[in-house]
Amino acid sequence: MSFEGFQNYARLYVIGALEPEEITKFELARQQYGPVAEEFVNECDRLRQGLKLSLKPGEKSKAIKARLLSMVSRASVRPNCFRATAAG
Repeated sequence: MSFEGFQNYARLYVIGALEPEEITKFELARQQYGPVAEEFVNECDRLRQGLKLSLKPGEKSKAIKARLLSMVSRASVRPNCFRATAAG
């Protein structure tokens, strides 16, 4: 894996977005590139933590919940338009 490929994997690694087989490739490249790789992973993790700390939790919206429940209830009472009918 190229170092650029490693960097791309590292960005995904710190947010937990790598598949198991990708983690294996990433770990091998991490060993291959040594201290430079470790520093890059640490920097990605610091940036992730900083972003996490800078984000404010969203407010739960009762209006969104009510709208969603309304959509679900309408869908459950809607007649089945795709039901086969017997031709006479």
